Amino acid sequence: MNGILLIDKPQEWTSHDVVAKLRGLLKERRIGHAGTLDPMATGLLTIFVGRATRAAEFAEAEEKTYIARLRLGVVTDTQDITGRVLRECEAEVSQAMLEAVLPRFLGEILQVPPMYSAIKVDGQRLYKLARQGVEVERRARPVTIHRLAVLGRVDGDFELEITCSKGTYIRTLCHDIGEVLGCGGTMSALRRTAVGAFSAADACTLAEIEASDDRAAFLRPLDALFAGYPDLTVDVGQERGIRNGQTVRLDAGHPGRVRVYGVSGAFLALGEVVVSREIVLRMVKRFFEVGV
Repeated sequence: MNGILLIDKPQEWTSHDVVAKLRGLLKERRIGHAGTLDPMATGLLTIFVGRATRAAEFAEAEEKTYIARLRLGVVTDTQDITGRVLRECEAEVSQAMLEAVLPRFLGEILQVPPMYSAIKVDGQRLYKLARQGVEVERRARPVTIHRLAVLGRVDGDFELEITCSKGTYIRTLCHDIGEVLGCGGTMSALRRTAVGAFSAADACTLAEIEASDDRAAFLRPLDALFAGYPDLTVDVGQERGIRNGQTVRLDAGHPGRVRVYGVSGAFLALGEVVVSREIVLRMVKRFFEVGV
């Protein structure tokens, strides 16, 4: 069983819980995910099954879109509402006041990872140190916020839509916005709505998979991850070369990444066309079954 599953992760489940559940439902050990969601978060978790696990790194690098709720006037040690409250105050902030500070968070910014995160410092996970009451210095890391908009208010919290790069901590973004406003802030809810071209609107639930008699029907083909790249079908000789790990020559082509297919229509690899004195096709990642 090979392919991609789009799962709408339920609240209170870890990403690992979802993977463990699917291993049992699909009877497949090779299952992984791209982009961890905290237990309090819901939404799109991109799951890779079987040979498709080789492509997880590409989904991990994709832009991601979230809808988050920002509660102003509250600061916690985890930067979300699951944590211990460190300070509270009355926050008299209008939507216009919030929107006025958002431009400074657009584009490439520096984020200091939260202590409650899985990042390692000197070989130790930060969240394990945080649980011991230990705080260590963390180096700020560059992330990119492509879009940041206020959608309105829900139960007194501001609702934000964020499209961002890999490695962005939305709860840290909420915390930092609160600090700029002078009242503090914490993330009160989070839903991932998109990973690259994949949307939570197209995701299924674990319950739907469990209830189905044809669980493989929920799988999307691996090449759907690369749908934004043009396709290239190679001939028999070129396919033989690709299967033998070789760079192959092309008669024509434009530089850039391509989806590579064999003469039978099978998806072989993500490749890159390189144009110099000659035109060649190099493999970025091979996905065919070895020996087939």
